[in-house]
Amino acid sequence: MKNYKAGVVGTGFVGQIHIETLRRLGNVEVVAVADTISTEQKAKKMNVPAYFKDYKEMMEKVDLDVVHVCTPNNTHYEIAMYALEHGINVICEKPITTTVKEAEQLVKKVEETGLTMALNFHNRFYPMTHHLRNIIKDGELGDVFSITGTYTQDWLLNITDYSWRLSAEESGKTRVVADIGSHWMDLVEYVSGQKITHVCADFSIIHPIRKKSKKTVLAFSTEKFDDADYEDVPINTEDCASVMFRFSGGAKGSAFFSQVIAGKSVDIDVLIGGYKKSAQWKSEICNQLAIGIKDSFHEVLEKGYATVHPDSRSVVAYPIGHAEGFSDAFKQCFAQVYNSLDNPNTPRDFAVASDGLHEMLLCDKIFESNQLMSWVEV
Repeated sequence: MKNYKAGVVGTGFVGQIHIETLRRLGNVEVVAVADTISTEQKAKKMNVPAYFKDYKEMMEKVDLDVVHVCTPNNTHYEIAMYALEHGINVICEKPITTTVKEAEQLVKKVEETGLTMALNFHNRFYPMTHHLRNIIKDGELGDVFSITGTYTQDWLLNITDYSWRLSAEESGKTRVVADIGSHWMDLVEYVSGQKITHVCADFSIIHPIRKKSKKTVLAFSTEKFDDADYEDVPINTEDCASVMFRFSGGAKGSAFFSQVIAGKSVDIDVLIGGYKKSAQWKSEICNQLAIGIKDSFHEVLEKGYATVHPDSRSVVAYPIGHAEGFSDAFKQCFAQVYNSLDNPNTPRDFAVASDGLHEMLLCDKIFESNQLMSWVEV
């Protein structure tokens, strides 16, 4: 098994998860990090030997196989493009960029270089979502006619909750849709095998003016400050999005995405309706898959080597009864990406640059639909 050297750009919440997860693979060494804030402190805390304030300097001075991009959305393009231009593979957090044009340029660069650019749509790699994809392919649910669900959080509920994600300049045209809706849309397209072809959206902003702390606040922080420590900031991205969908295989559906629903830390719900059976997966009980059967008992499948589809056993790490969750899905995604670098026969369930472009198109069309208050073709 070949050993790889990785560099991580961005050492916030997600960046630290990337570092921790990469170390679990066994054949990947995180040799450098780059960040603009507390770089040396964070590197020493995570025991990473080299650290830089400039990601370009990191890529030029350190021999890297892969760069992980874990920074605000509006920096993804420049970092990923710089890596590809310097012969380095990329694993990027979603969304791939903030514009369709930039995403198209990255796809073109990947095609020119032959390098790998993967997107961390990790929800594909829970054993039970992977299992769901395979039983749908096998026809166990029958033809799928309905795809519905939600992705809800509460970390931006309060008027004093603030993040760079709230700004269209840093996050892109859409916030909730790009940040969490993209995960849901990628997941349902992946498991169903059907692409979204038409959208109809309705956005809402519950705090048109938010109070932004004048101090540095990390994502998901619950820290409170005095009134004098806040400034009023107008909000130009959505807190909630209701979207209806039409799919390439004839299915229709809808979803609700929000970051302001109290009590929902991370709640993903996917309900697939077929002519024979239905299936429901929820992130809060991610090791289970519920199969609905008319006029009979429902089946609740528990994750395990013996219970999942044979083609899904590769993403199961532990026996039945041993829970696998968020960071395990990251691990399975990263494992496939790294294995694919020198093994063309490895499974390739991970999202690539063209999938990232597709999600950018979806975000743009959903934004357009909300503006027009009508159905829009993708």
